[in-house]
Amino acid sequence: MSWWYEIADAARAFLALGGPVLYAIGVVTAVMWALILERLWHGLRVLPAEARAARTEWLAERDRQVDEWFALHVRSAILSRVGQSARRNLALIEALLRILPLLGLLGTVWGMVRVFDVMTVFGTGNARVMASGVSQATVPTMAGLVAALSGLCFVYWLRQRANREMRALDGALQLEGAALRPAGGAPGGAKTPPSTSRRCSTSSSSCSSSSLSPRRSSKSSAWT
Repeated sequence: MSWWYEIADAARAFLALGGPVLYAIGVVTAVMWALILERLWHGLRVLPAEARAARTEWLAERDRQVDEWFALHVRSAILSRVGQSARRNLALIEALLRILPLLGLLGTVWGMVRVFDVMTVFGTGNARVMASGVSQATVPTMAGLVAALSGLCFVYWLRQRANREMRALDGALQLEGAALRPAGGAPGGAKTPPSTSRRCSTSSSSCSSSSLSPRRSSKSSAWT
């Protein structure tokens, strides 16, 4: 357990070297990485299950719906719901990434203000106190940049993965909807009624008799 105490002492020394702004940078970094880990878990375990559930729901709705317009709206609603789940908290993570360098810049300004205060009181003769102010001006900037760069690649990968999963789901729903629509038939598997010419070809005698009946009636009326 001695290594744990050594790490804790090094962390306390680093925080004291960078000033109070490092505490804010540490809190923002912890929140950012908690959200990144949650998105990693969601993308690897939850999102594939949601995609399978969306495909099952689409198949059930597509079998029930005959109207093509209504079926397209149902598919758009399913894609929108899964897309919101896939991209949740990504905008918040990107906002935290932008905040971290700004906090580092705030630490720089904080350290320079302390350097100027020391120069006002002691002049340029107290180099040790001036060095502590310079460290508070540089360490927060470095910490903010390192924290932002550590999460930048993961955020880009998460967004690309979410877009790729949504494109794959959209293509799968389109293919399954097309497979349920028979060639030459109505949407949803509904069959169109046979044409009049086809019915007449199968029962030509009835069609001819029905077509000749008006002529016979007109001839009979003329003789009378």
